[in-house]
Amino acid sequence: MKNLIAVFSLLFALVSLAQAQDKKPPVSPKLTVESPDKNIKIVYGQPSKKGRVIFGPEGSASLEKYGKVWRTGANEATEITFKSDVMFGDKMVKAGTYTLFTIPGEKEWSVLLNSTLGQWGAYDYEKIKGNDVAMIKVPVSMAKTPIEKLTITPSNSSIAIAWDNMTISVPVMKHGS
Repeated sequence: MKNLIAVFSLLFALVSLAQAQDKKPPVSPKLTVESPDKNIKIVYGQPSKKGRVIFGPEGSASLEKYGKVWRTGANEATEITFKSDVMFGDKMVKAGTYTLFTIPGEKEWSVLLNSTLGQWGAYDYEKIKGNDVAMIKVPVSMAKTPIEKLTITPSNSSIAIAWDNMTISVPVMKHGS
């Protein structure tokens, strides 16, 4: 009986140790950023460039392909919360939380808000695209020097997304402002 208890204790200890090792923080940290007026909150995984080519055409060695839906971050898809109704580009969007997807392009990006939350990446986007609440296109600005970490910065009137050599700015205004 003592041997049986000793074996179970050892197994329990090994399983606990294995689970503890699995709880390492993700390689890409999870950030929460807010606009100065606190109307916009964005939660995203922040990947790093690490010498990789980030954006490029299909068939290239790039991490994200032009024309393909991207979760706009790492790990879970990026989520954005508006505390009041906003004009997202030229689209009226009700206060609430949405998944933020983008479709990078060489000269312009499509920026999408989707009402389905809790997405891992953009793998199931085709199944949920009917839940898009807004889609706008914004021009790309080329950065003079590569930006190492994906950076999403909400202001009171826009959301800037910058990584590698690309930056976009999405106009966002409180409805009625």
